Amino acid sequence: MPQNKTALIHILLAYLVVYIVWGSTFFFIEKALRSFPPFVLGSIRFIIAGGVLMGYCALKGYRLFNKREIRQAMFIGFLLLFVDMAAVIWSEQYISSGIVSILSAATAIWFVIFDKRKWKENFSSVPTLTGLILGFSGVILLFSEQIFGTEATAPSTQKVIAMSVLTIGTIGWTFGSLYAKYALEKGKSTVQKKGKPLNVIVKTAWQMVTAGTAFSLIALFNGEYHHFEFKEVYAFDWAAMFYLVIMGSILAFSCYIWLLQVRPATEVSTYAYVNPIVALLLAHLFTDHQVTGIQIGGLIIVLLSVLLMNWNLYKDSRTMRIIRARKKLKRLKHMAPKSSIPRINEVAGFDG
Repeated sequence: MPQNKTALIHILLAYLVVYIVWGSTFFFIEKALRSFPPFVLGSIRFIIAGGVLMGYCALKGYRLFNKREIRQAMFIGFLLLFVDMAAVIWSEQYISSGIVSILSAATAIWFVIFDKRKWKENFSSVPTLTGLILGFSGVILLFSEQIFGTEATAPSTQKVIAMSVLTIGTIGWTFGSLYAKYALEKGKSTVQKKGKPLNVIVKTAWQMVTAGTAFSLIALFNGEYHHFEFKEVYAFDWAAMFYLVIMGSILAFSCYIWLLQVRPATEVSTYAYVNPIVALLLAHLFTDHQVTGIQIGGLIIVLLSVLLMNWNLYKDSRTMRIIRARKKLKRLKHMAPKSSIPRINEVAGFDG
């Protein structure tokens, strides 16, 4: 019993980290941009995080090199952690971290559109199609507010450009995720022939090192490092940077990977609903950006669309099966004579 309680506490703490820390990274990126140019920020964040993870893997004795898997990890890291994160960081110079988080949650739209292997399933599902339409409506609502809204932090044209760049970044994330998914499936037979695959933490370290290298090269070539002065960085902005490195890139990701091993993937994916709420709340409380009714409405529409687009997964999940079984058991209890209820409980596997 104490072991079960300890395990439950660990699971709850891991969820809190993934929900709150990942949601707060949008806010801390916006704060760090006060001192760090966008590509310098990405460079420092992922070089340090990747180096720390690689060092950890070396100390644990994990195998670090496998030519084929490293090549895959580098490609995935380029799309997920460079293309997408570069879009997030760059766009937060012009639009609120809250809006960025909502548009990032709308990535589910692109999974439905670009996952060709699931077209037949997705485009024949009423909930998925409804969610797709709702998702586009939420995104259009946010775009229209930035064009016609009154918040004067940046010209409307620049805001629309930033949101468009962010949308391209989320498409990059989608392609990277789909490649990771199907490359893993394709490589299973190869791995069985050639030995044990690289540990997932090792692959992540390579992804972060790849992203950090790409950010560094851009920061060098566009002059950001040339004009950057370490001594001019505010203390709070250094704190924001290390929060992104330690809490966002290392701790939260480790919790996420661990949760995927001990909890159903559909349950773990609920972070996508909480992260934008955390980001919008932090933007409202600690930035000068105005959180409008349209933004809240857009958030609700986008989250509802994500729920509908994932409905087929949720309805078949283990949690939903347990809920349906409990409801069925309850109906049986009401229908059965009193003397048969203990037997119903025994057959169903419940304690009553």
